[in-house]
Order: sequence, then C-alpha cells, then structure tokens
Amino acid sequence: MSVEHAGGAGNGAVVSPMQGTVLKVAVGDGDAVGEGDLLLVVEAMKMENEIVAPRAGVVSGLAVTVGAGVSSGQLLCVVAEPGGK
Repeated sequence: MSVEHAGGAGNGAVVSPMQGTVLKVAVGDGDAVGEGDLLLVVEAMKMENEIVAPRAGVVSGLAVTVGAGVSSGQLLCVVAEPGGK
C-alpha cells in the first residue's frame, strides 16, 4: 500500500493522482480532518493507494463513492481551511 499526499493548487482541492477504483471512503462531507488523515483508498493496478488530507480542515464536495472509477486528476473532494478560508 502506498500513501499519496493529495494536492491541489493551494485551494484544498483533493484530486486523484492516478486512474483507478475507489475501495474505501473514510470521510464524509462536513467531517473535520487533520493534515495527513486518510480520506480515501484508490486501487490502481492491484495496488491500494491511500489518499490523505493535504492540510487540516473540513471536507466538502465529496464526489465519489465506493466502487466508483476515477481518472487521474479528477476532483475527489475539497479540504477547506477551518473558518471557510
């Protein structure tokens, strides 16, 4: 299993680093997370890749469910800074 540090353009966007299938969704909209907390697990080429929070904040716009196929660069969710910044 590898860990992928989800990145965005500093706006908290969490995008898939590879094409694959969502095996696990560990958070929901409105959940508070810390930097490095597990958000999702995406399977690609029989390897499980943990997608972790790029920063502490609140999850919003969760756009995937277990079993969904995702493309490289696809928006998975947003981790907004606490207080809406």
